[in-house]
Amino acid sequence: MNSIRILTVDDHPLFRNGIAALLATQPDMNLVAEASNGREAIQQFRAHRPDITLMDLQMPEMNGLEALMAIRGEFPEARVIMLTTYSGDVQVMRSMQVGARAYLLKNLLDKELLGTIRAVHAGKKALSAEASYELAEHATDEALTPAEIVVLRLIAAGNANKQIAARLEITEETVKGRVKNILAKLGANDRTHAAMIGVRRGIIEPADSNE
Repeated sequence: MNSIRILTVDDHPLFRNGIAALLATQPDMNLVAEASNGREAIQQFRAHRPDITLMDLQMPEMNGLEALMAIRGEFPEARVIMLTTYSGDVQVMRSMQVGARAYLLKNLLDKELLGTIRAVHAGKKALSAEASYELAEHATDEALTPAEIVVLRLIAAGNANKQIAARLEITEETVKGRVKNILAKLGANDRTHAAMIGVRRGIIEPADSNE
């Protein structure tokens, strides 16, 4: 039986080692290459053309979503499984929309990874149960507009309405209107709560709060 050739991409060597050890126990799987960021992932994919790529979502230099889009742009048949600690519905949707075949949470890999690799190799798609719950929970929610997402990022970075207005060159009243919409759409109690929800759901990235 031909083994499933796998590329693993993660910026934490210990995590990659754990994946390697798990795959080494499987007679039908073969780890052919590793990468520590998105740029390396593209290079290794070109060099090895793996059957399955295990891609971390949050990485330095180039994140997993950007690497996924680049690889799929060059190799449309690439089968990529996103691995992350975030179950946010927006992150899941973005990943699947740009071509991920599966989305798994790292804390469940020991239970779900091997079966998911085989399923994706067979042409199927898969989601962690928790990610599926998040999608279902927010399926009918009204999405934030791009302008509202920009305001939410600035809120998360600690900016007051006046500062946001100056930064975006709009009136403070316009900012207040967008903040009101953000709170309503996210079901948030206040600005801080809205920022927390934005990060949890993957609308904004955790790094945004450190800008």
